[in-house]
Amino acid sequence: MKTENNPNIMKILNEYAGNYQHLITIGRILAALSAFAGLLPFYDIWKMIRIVVRGEALSQISSIAWQAVGITVLALLLYIAALFCTHIAAFRVQANMRSRLMRRILTLPLGVFDEEGTGKIRRTVNDSTATTETYIAHNLPDKAVAAATPIGLLALLVVFDWKIGLLCLIPALIGFAFMMSMMGKGMQEKMAEYQNALDTMSSEATEYVRGIPVVKVFGQSVYSFRRFKNAIDDFGKWATEYTLMLRMPMVKFMTSINAVFVFLVLSAFLFSRNGVTPEVILNIMYYIIVTPLFTVTLTKIAYSGEQEMVVVDALKRIDTIFDIQSLENAEHPEAPEDDSVTLSDVSFRYQDAKTDAVHHLNIQIKSGEHIALVGASGGGKTTTAELIARFFDVTKGSIQIGGVDIRNISQELLMQKISFVFQDSRLLKKSILENVRLSRPDATEIEVMQALEMAQCMDIIEKLPDGVHTVIGAKGIHLSGGEQQRIAIARAILKNAPIIILDEATAFADLDNEMKVQMAFSELAKGKTLIMIAHRLSTVTHADCIYVLKDGTVCESGTHEALMQKNGIYRQMFEDYTRSVNWKVGA
Repeated sequence: MKTENNPNIMKILNEYAGNYQHLITIGRILAALSAFAGLLPFYDIWKMIRIVVRGEALSQISSIAWQAVGITVLALLLYIAALFCTHIAAFRVQANMRSRLMRRILTLPLGVFDEEGTGKIRRTVNDSTATTETYIAHNLPDKAVAAATPIGLLALLVVFDWKIGLLCLIPALIGFAFMMSMMGKGMQEKMAEYQNALDTMSSEATEYVRGIPVVKVFGQSVYSFRRFKNAIDDFGKWATEYTLMLRMPMVKFMTSINAVFVFLVLSAFLFSRNGVTPEVILNIMYYIIVTPLFTVTLTKIAYSGEQEMVVVDALKRIDTIFDIQSLENAEHPEAPEDDSVTLSDVSFRYQDAKTDAVHHLNIQIKSGEHIALVGASGGGKTTTAELIARFFDVTKGSIQIGGVDIRNISQELLMQKISFVFQDSRLLKKSILENVRLSRPDATEIEVMQALEMAQCMDIIEKLPDGVHTVIGAKGIHLSGGEQQRIAIARAILKNAPIIILDEATAFADLDNEMKVQMAFSELAKGKTLIMIAHRLSTVTHADCIYVLKDGTVCESGTHEALMQKNGIYRQMFEDYTRSVNWKVGA
């Protein structure tokens, strides 16, 4: 359900609650009844004060006191029942939200997770839904109590001595006016800014912590800390401005609601001018006990208003995931005839970008052919590979596999046709067996071992305490970048897809690992259509065709020998690469 600028929060939450929405209503009613019941003992207190002031039989106090205790226990039980109802409904709302979000995420283009950031999506799924759970389970019953208490208090204030009661209401009304001045659209915008600032700090902190090893090696602590520090400074500046903006309204609010005793003193002075009577003493003592409840009640109302704004912001963040355009499934899926890949006048622009990431790409890859995409960073190599795997849909043009537009191939079949080995291999905190088996869950352990052997991983398996059943990350067991890459290649070998995309797959491998990774590639690429992205140009010299990308378009193409003879961009890149490889520190 779409969250508008002025949303009906309960309508949205009830929609997620489904058949459990009635528990929310029952919980709020029980919470209100508990508030009314919690005020009844104050009437008993008034009766006990009257007995003492008038000098009546003190033996009556005991029965009245036990009555007050019984009503207090009843109020507590009603509130517990209210929380029981709202908690059940809250858990159901949170579960439904997360289920719908995950179902939606499964339909999103894979490129969204790089563009939006997995951390941001995770925070929305976990934290935003948790915010709604807290709001329903705790804040809604508290809000019902905060709404019901003033009604009961109003009755308690005016039923005994309405003149003193009205005087005690004055500071409460003034405080309420100041409280309302702090609410509204401006406060909602500030709450969104607050959440955005937290997102930025969290993202920068994660990036900084992950980069600490590199920072220490190169001694760039001051410079590397700058972005993180700027995020903290920006948040500090915002928090200071926000605090200063609310300083005077908050001071006025707190001063007003705590000024009730000033009015009690004034009441005592006014109503005792003609002499101090037992009735005056009774009423003043009673109001000294009761009126502080207004302070507590108004504070709860202010807090519930703040929590409501947090929930609105959380619901809007959840909407951002539903607003992402999902990939459309073909109504009448077609099956490719072979494993060829054709890019016809392909252009693509990322969301909110001003220029195309790639434009007018024309690439023809025959079935079983090995091609390479090379070029400077930012040239569009990874974007091109991701478009082939349909991480995004092209803005213009078309991409065909086996003569069929990939938009007309079912997602399941397309994923069966393509394996993608990323630059940064991602292994889960599970056993190596389970990590490799991700590509084919029905594979036997023997088949997994065969894939690991073909991927040159046996030296890794042999050194681990539990072999293939060793859990990565457990008991301090970690793999190097090159070792993780070979495990990822084993995963791709097990999948046995006919089209392989390698994105800078040797980037983190040392010399020893690189040799084994290359041997693993040889096994992986046998009889397959191979699309390889590489900065190490020595790995692409035997490709059937090399495409040089610059500024999002193909500027050169051909075999290594043909491109070297052209004396163009590729030759310059290869010569620069060769000099860098042969570079040595001078004596």
